[in-house]
Amino acid sequence: MIQLYETGAYLVNGTELIPDDGNAQAAIKSKTGKNINKEDAAKETIAYGILEEHNTSGNMNKLKIKFDKLTSHDITFVGIIQTARASGLEKFPVPYVLTNCHNSLCAVGGTINEDDHMFGLSCAKKYGGVYVPPHQAVIHQYAREMLAGGGRMILGSDSHTRYGALGTMAMGEGGPELVKQLLDQTYDINMPEVIGVYLSGEPVKGVGPQDVALAIIGKVFANGYVKNKVMEFVGPGVDSLSADFRIGIDVMTTETTCLSSIWKTDKEIEEFYEIHGRKEEYKELAPGEVVYYDGMIAVDLSAVRPMIAMPFHPSNTYTIEELNANLDDILDDVEKKAIVSLDGAVNFTLKNKVKNGKFYVDQGIIAGCAGGGFENICAAADILKGAYIGSDGFTLSVYPASTPIYMELIRNGCAALLMETGAVLKTAFCGPCFGAGDTPANNAFSIRHSTRNFPNREGSKLQNGQISSVALMDARSIAATSANKGILTAATDFDGTIGKYKYHFDSNIYANRVFDSKGEADPDMEIQFGPNIKDWPMMGELPENLVLRVVSEIHDTVTTTDELIPSGETSSYRSNPLGLAEFTLSRKDPAYVGRAKDIQTAQTAVMEGKCPLGVKPELKPVMAVIQKTYPEAGEGNIGFGSTIFAVKPGDGSAREQAASCQKVLGGWANIANEYATKRYRSNLINWGMLPFIINEDDKKLPFKNLDYIFIPDIKKAVEEKADSIAAFVVGESDMVQFELSLGELTDEERQIILKGCLINYNRV
Repeated sequence: MIQLYETGAYLVNGTELIPDDGNAQAAIKSKTGKNINKEDAAKETIAYGILEEHNTSGNMNKLKIKFDKLTSHDITFVGIIQTARASGLEKFPVPYVLTNCHNSLCAVGGTINEDDHMFGLSCAKKYGGVYVPPHQAVIHQYAREMLAGGGRMILGSDSHTRYGALGTMAMGEGGPELVKQLLDQTYDINMPEVIGVYLSGEPVKGVGPQDVALAIIGKVFANGYVKNKVMEFVGPGVDSLSADFRIGIDVMTTETTCLSSIWKTDKEIEEFYEIHGRKEEYKELAPGEVVYYDGMIAVDLSAVRPMIAMPFHPSNTYTIEELNANLDDILDDVEKKAIVSLDGAVNFTLKNKVKNGKFYVDQGIIAGCAGGGFENICAAADILKGAYIGSDGFTLSVYPASTPIYMELIRNGCAALLMETGAVLKTAFCGPCFGAGDTPANNAFSIRHSTRNFPNREGSKLQNGQISSVALMDARSIAATSANKGILTAATDFDGTIGKYKYHFDSNIYANRVFDSKGEADPDMEIQFGPNIKDWPMMGELPENLVLRVVSEIHDTVTTTDELIPSGETSSYRSNPLGLAEFTLSRKDPAYVGRAKDIQTAQTAVMEGKCPLGVKPELKPVMAVIQKTYPEAGEGNIGFGSTIFAVKPGDGSAREQAASCQKVLGGWANIANEYATKRYRSNLINWGMLPFIINEDDKKLPFKNLDYIFIPDIKKAVEEKADSIAAFVVGESDMVQFELSLGELTDEERQIILKGCLINYNRV
């Protein structure tokens, strides 16, 4: 089904793969008559050409990218604009679209969600942006319909910013990276490796894009095969897939931890642009005659079968057939993994879902940027036609990804087919994907065509003893399960017809409702604020010497951003830095906030010109030990703050708040064995936090939770680009030295850390 090459590979004429071994050059010459240089062949990828066009550095090894367009949603754009305003923003320099698809349920938290929306509308008018009101479209569907373009690049403040199937290289990053673009700065990265994804064959009936995506994720996540790399989809199998099918695979590439994605384009994609009234945005993209890829994923589409990603990660994958045939063994494995994911906070089992050898599901959801596409919902309607979901506990909700899709489902009759079955159709909303909509009952099991199934992404709260769980599946198998009244069923068991529906895009829906400034700013426009919208607190520069207290120690294999700052109802507070910070690590380590605030009092005293030992006397013996070796460390040259240790933090969401919440609570650093994603590490840097790496095994760390760590001359180490940084665990009478490193930092990133955060770096 899927093969990972152990070496790089050449692609010849878009159809033939040649592994990068001792025979590669001879094989290429026999087919092309040419001697091919690997470095030149690497420049023939689609990705290289797009990056070259957008790079402003003149050095393709050290990229400085300027994007064509930006997009954000309503749990990120307030903080982004507030940061940019503090840095002197006068006008959006490129098209910036503010969508409202996360905080759409305005009853949550009183008026504050709608206050954020009105803030966004007034800022779109003041600075020359585009404002998409709630329930019109989820962020990524609007971008597909109205923003994507062949050979373009889009930066979004949501991790699933992926439009590669449409010929657009898109990246999801934390808000500060968008702030840089708004201030005419650049996105700075080393030239990423490019991994080919060679598709062959065509999917069998009942297999959908989520099945293909989950099969790939299951192969590449754990081994990091595509981490921080670009996935480039090529091969004859691409031709067998519709635009919607390609989009459905592409959006899930985020869950592989890749940097971005791009696909070859053809008549299918040209037709997509034509349908949406933007034919001029189509551009034919294809790899060169002979292309070198740094790795290769070969996918036989005809061998893919309906998949399920069991709790609590999209990479925990099985075929549905395999799960049903081995229920006891697989459910036992899920329970063992849950002990780690849930820290034993609640009892968790799925074995009670098995009745008479059948696995029963409590809820089905087809939603969002992954599941809410036109073809997915039409296929679900065909599979459910003539069936009904029953009057017991099982429920099915369907969220079309945009109002134009919803309108077409009404016009072609698929909406009526679904509603006749007992399914409920709802408006465009991302809630089911991040824990703010359709939260199931306690101990319930939900199957969803959405993007993630991390703990709490369905809305349960471990701290309140509430637990439900999500498995990811394709809309087709969700429909087959729904037709079977909740018994887990693969769509390949459906023996009816799944039709091919023609899509008609109604542009009037957006023309009549979306505010588009056409790039014209109105400086006289007053921004509309609400009581929850707060400015960022003042943040100091990096001190010469630093005392850190370890206030949380996490030994999970991977720590998600949802665990660092919970999603769900907490999103209503993301316009209030200090208010949101109260939720930091609340579902993973409830003691974190109090501990972080405790050591923060010392730094607050420093910034106010007071003696930190006066407000926090327990630091006196710590300083006494430090000054035995470093007598000069003291008033005027030392700072205090907190750090967390996590093995591999930052998987999942792009949300900057995973870092900024630590910062506003006095965080100066993270210490990790590695960082799960580039975007989380970038968030730390942009908020002036040191992204430390420690090479010791996490079970043999030199420090433990609540220890004090002294880092002398940290400012000098950052300035002078030190490869290794000496740190000391402060004991009762002496200090024990260990080594930290910061990894590669650009000159700009070093300056941001030295200044204390991106706001300070840009402040005018």
